[in-house]
Amino acid sequence: MTKKLYYDSSYLTQWDTTILETVKKDDGYYVILEETAFYPHGGGQPCDYGYIQDVPVLDVFNEGEHIFHKLERVPEEMNVACSIDWNRRFDHMQQHSGQHLLSAVCWELVQAMTLSFHLGTDYCTIDVEAAELNIGQLDSIEREVNRRIYKNHSILSYCVSEDEVKQLSLVKQPKVTENIRIVEIKDVEHNACGGTHVHSTGEIGMIKLLRTEKHKGNTRIYFKCGYRALEEFNDCQQILGTVSAKFNTGKDEIMDRIEKWEKEHKQLQAELAILKEKDAEYTAKQLLAEQDGPLIAHVFEDKNMKELQSLAAKITPHTNVPVLLATAAENKVVLSQKSDAGHSCGAFFKEHLGNYNGKGGGSPLMAQAGFPTWEDAHAFYEFTKRMFKNN
Repeated sequence: MTKKLYYDSSYLTQWDTTILETVKKDDGYYVILEETAFYPHGGGQPCDYGYIQDVPVLDVFNEGEHIFHKLERVPEEMNVACSIDWNRRFDHMQQHSGQHLLSAVCWELVQAMTLSFHLGTDYCTIDVEAAELNIGQLDSIEREVNRRIYKNHSILSYCVSEDEVKQLSLVKQPKVTENIRIVEIKDVEHNACGGTHVHSTGEIGMIKLLRTEKHKGNTRIYFKCGYRALEEFNDCQQILGTVSAKFNTGKDEIMDRIEKWEKEHKQLQAELAILKEKDAEYTAKQLLAEQDGPLIAHVFEDKNMKELQSLAAKITPHTNVPVLLATAAENKVVLSQKSDAGHSCGAFFKEHLGNYNGKGGGSPLMAQAGFPTWEDAHAFYEFTKRMFKNN
């Protein structure tokens, strides 16, 4: 069985050991080491990465009594030098220790027990047994958990027996009954845990709560610790600086400027809608005035489907001939007619669209279709013109 060096010290990053066994599986090569500091997946914490004799470690996991290390290839030597990706390891230590402290504060302040923990690539989450946490409660939790960080409580890890664990005040009882590993935050809590942790709460740096959401009747809290929290702050500062520059104002006045901009935008949208309506009415009258023959047909360069349908609806009640409109901007075609016409727009599209790679359909009074290219759309438009003019 592999000796687990990460239980002796979370800060060990380099060591020499021996490959006990090499395993070839369908998805690659694996080795079992005599000693390993590579933490495997477990307890909500991802595995470590690093190198075994300069060969990248791609995955680490438990299988029975063994810890398997997935490699790009098998090292030529059996005696190997190993190294941990320290940035990844320390990040996981900050997040995991931060989670313990956050869970303890959630229990202490609002009696919300942590049900699960996920340490993701971008953020962490805990699901707590609470239907809802209001803004005031979340603010209190965040302030208290960071106060505990600044007090720099020692974080210890050790193993106890089944009898000894009964003397500890644990929120959740462990599933194992021997060699029970306890992570203790001095003067805060004891927790059964097999993960890697920092030596004191000060190394967590800070904890920032990001948002919450309801999940299976409980509350999921998104958060970041340490360097992740610092990067989140820097990203927000960059966005804030960009917005400040865009509105040419200080950060304290940004919300006022945005509200003013929204009002102006809504006013412009309303004015634009009025102008578009007037333009559509003018275009409809113009097309009706230019009607010559058994069909009104026109191609537009810049209209969208909604505008074509609206325009067709304005024209159709005032003429006894079908209305055929197309737009090069979206490769779309619309056909409409009065209710007393002798043919169906939808049936016509269904019968002929396939010959032009078109997709669409509609009712007897109006049909619409889209095409992969303007060439296809225009070809269908010209075909429809010929069919209606010939009939």
